[in-house]
Parts: sequence; structure tokens; C-alpha cells
Amino acid sequence: MPDVSSSKVPADQPLGLTVHALSVPARQGTGTRTGRWKMVAVLLVCAAPVVASYFTYYVIRPEGRRNYGELITPQRPLPGIATTDLTGKPGTLTSLKNQWLLISLGTSACDAACQQRLYFQRQLREVLGKEKGRLDRVWLVLDSGDVDARLKPALSDSTVLRVSKDAVLQWLPAAEDQPAEAHLYVVDPLGNLMMRFPARMDAAGAAKAKRDLDRLLRASGSWDKEGR
Repeated sequence: MPDVSSSKVPADQPLGLTVHALSVPARQGTGTRTGRWKMVAVLLVCAAPVVASYFTYYVIRPEGRRNYGELITPQRPLPGIATTDLTGKPGTLTSLKNQWLLISLGTSACDAACQQRLYFQRQLREVLGKEKGRLDRVWLVLDSGDVDARLKPALSDSTVLRVSKDAVLQWLPAAEDQPAEAHLYVVDPLGNLMMRFPARMDAAGAAKAKRDLDRLLRASGSWDKEGR
């Protein structure tokens, strides 16, 4: 018989395990992040002309230039205030976007000061010449009374809307110690309230306001076109 005791029995060895490398799946968020960055890049490219025009107007100004109108910061977007036109057709204030707006406001009675604002509002648009199609005149009527028929011919190319006085006054800021009705306001095509002209404008003030409007239209000429 074979001598079992003389057989070579391997000594106890620790159990060896072979660990195979597992493939690591790509992070699920990578594609999402890449898509987001691409979206941001597209938005930046689209917004570049707008940003450049505002940068030019607000920042790169020849020495000594001063605005007649007061810039509104931060800008206030058009609110979704309910409106009705003089025929009773309903709408919202946000429907006025995509056009420069020159806004005045007052009651249907429209006293002498109100009529003077409407006059300067009309003249400011007319003196823009070929660019006037890029600016809409808007008169916001703050009550439900009948508009004086004598005003209607002068308002024929204006947008006239009845609005809630309280809602509009929350949106349109007035200068200290002045009613909001005393100002003319400028809204850009993106729907942002961005400038307020001083109260009780006179002929000299209107000439300065015209220069402000010229600069704004020039600065936005690369991206803003006539009509909505």
C-alpha cells in the first residue's frame, strides 16, 4: 500500500479570489449637463444683440452725455393687467409686447395737463420720421367714463385701453411728490418698463426726450424691427 503519510499534502493556503474589473457605466447626468450647456450657449447667442445694444446705451456713452429720462432699475416687465379698448373688447397689457411703447395715463375727462401730455406723446412719435413705426403710443384710461369725443381724432393712431388704476399704479413708479399721471413712460420691445420722462414736460423737455428715443432706437436697431 502506498505510504499515505509520505504523500505530499499541500499546506493550507488562504482562499484566493479573482476580482474582475467591472465596466463603469457613463454618468447619467453627463448628457443632461451637456444639453443644458448647449441650451445656455444658444440663449446667449440669441441674446447677444440685445445685451450689446443695452450695454452700448447704458455703459459706453460719450463723455458728458446725460439722459433726460430716468432709467428704471430694476426693469419692470409688463404685468398681465386686464384691459378693455373703447369698444369694450377685452385683453391684457402683455399683448403690447414686441414694440417700443410710449405710455401716458389719465382719466377719461383728460384735463389740460392730460391733453398736453397726449400732444407731446404724439409729437415725439411723429418727429422720429421713418422710425416712428417702431414706437406705439399708448394711453391708459384709469376710469370707466366716456372719453371726450374731441380727443378721438388725435387718438386715431394710438392704442387706448381702460385699466384698473390701482393695478397700473403698482407697476408704474412716479417720481417723489409727483403723480404717475404726470409722466410719460417708455417700455422696450421685450416688455420691460425701462425709462420715465420727467413730470410736466414742456417743449424744451420734449426735445431732450426725442434725443433719448433716438438713442434707444439706434441702439436696438440690430434686433428690433417695426411691427409685432
